[in-house]
Amino acid sequence: MRKIIIGLAIFILSLGIIAGGLYFWYRTGNLQKTIVNEVVKKEITSNPAEMSAIQEVLGFSQPRTYLLLFLNNTELRPGGGFIGEYAVIQVDKGIPHILKVEGTELLDNYAPQDVLPAPPAPLAEYVGVKKWGFRDSNWSPDFPSSSVESMKLFRAENGTSANQIDSVIGFTPTVLEEILKITGPITVDGKEYNSENFTQQLEYEVEFGYAQQGLDFNQRKKVLSDLTSAMLSKIQGDVFKNWNAYFGLIQEMLAQKQIVAYSSYPEAENILLAKGWAGEIKQTAGDYILWVDANMAALKTDKVVTRTLSYSIAPTSSDRFVGTLKMDYQNNGTFSQFTTRYRTYARIYVPIGSRFISVSGDIKSSPTSTIDQGIENDKQWFGAFTSIEPGKTGELKWQFYLAPEIAAQIKNNSYSLLAQKQIGTIASGLTLDLDFGKPILSATPGELPANYGDNKYMFQTDLRVDKDFQIKLKE
Repeated sequence: MRKIIIGLAIFILSLGIIAGGLYFWYRTGNLQKTIVNEVVKKEITSNPAEMSAIQEVLGFSQPRTYLLLFLNNTELRPGGGFIGEYAVIQVDKGIPHILKVEGTELLDNYAPQDVLPAPPAPLAEYVGVKKWGFRDSNWSPDFPSSSVESMKLFRAENGTSANQIDSVIGFTPTVLEEILKITGPITVDGKEYNSENFTQQLEYEVEFGYAQQGLDFNQRKKVLSDLTSAMLSKIQGDVFKNWNAYFGLIQEMLAQKQIVAYSSYPEAENILLAKGWAGEIKQTAGDYILWVDANMAALKTDKVVTRTLSYSIAPTSSDRFVGTLKMDYQNNGTFSQFTTRYRTYARIYVPIGSRFISVSGDIKSSPTSTIDQGIENDKQWFGAFTSIEPGKTGELKWQFYLAPEIAAQIKNNSYSLLAQKQIGTIASGLTLDLDFGKPILSATPGELPANYGDNKYMFQTDLRVDKDFQIKLKE
């Protein structure tokens, strides 16, 4: 995918949407600050502080260097997807210069192993990773945290311009698939790539198809160069004509966390956080849930896994509330070149003060005393490993006592919930069944009329984006 990284990097730079350092590159390569200001003022912001930050991240005062990560969400990891390829790009007065593009395996394999730390325990246990390398660096579901770790390991491995990197930008192949919905199909070497087959066909050509063309292993990624050239040619002739479509697409991909960005430049990071583009674990005063999967040597099986998340709460006789968070997995794949049994190390993130009760499902960890747990980014997390065979369904279900602060809010007739989606996931189902033990006065979003007038809030939606819920209870 490394040539694709170049294409998408230039594409995003061309559109100018990411406030962490990407805002409008003229097709001719001649970018003027006045043009940037006019485009940003029209499309993004007219706030002087934000305008100044945008000029900074575009390198008008000094060059800015960016680390781009290809987050393969068909091989899901906590920070969006396995980091298969990366690029280093420097922006000087708005003009991007590509410094390096390569597969992460090359950087990791040639890195001095004695400087690399031990990996997170699940990577060692379920994947056999012995040293924590750059390609596995996004173990945190909080993108700012995982970006800091990525930059740290990139420096340890003597990555190109590692000490000059200002920001990290991650994107998934979903973005490329959506681009093809605008451009239409692209044909390379007699094969059509469209929004439906792009990822699978490209993976096949890179891993297997090259041999059928008589190419040796070192030439197997020639298709990437050809495909990128074809895609860029089509985009460059189309981007200004269909500006609104491209602009809307990137906004949508940012909202869905298919593109995320981090900047060590504080003013730029504040913009990212304010716009909701930073991929951070959000801090809330109310209830909170986040389910995080990590593909543990399960090939590209996330592409064929359907997820449905269910969250329920129920009162107890001791004035506490039990929360139940359950994920139903459907492995729609087979044993093939790209799919297999789905092996995931799953973590849930809930408010600090939540107390573990049990976990059930096909788990390797003990259901009681030895369950993995910890605190990260002011959230309590619990973790366990599960595996689902091709063509089968499976579930992992956690039960815990709600944090005392959340129980107190319910007692005081108010409840709020933020359900966050994992970076890179695509519209997992979400079902809520919340029993407060007292009648509901109002709720946003509202229930179906058939569910009015009782103690329960019942709602079905999806986690294409983060979802907020506000509920008022009767005295």
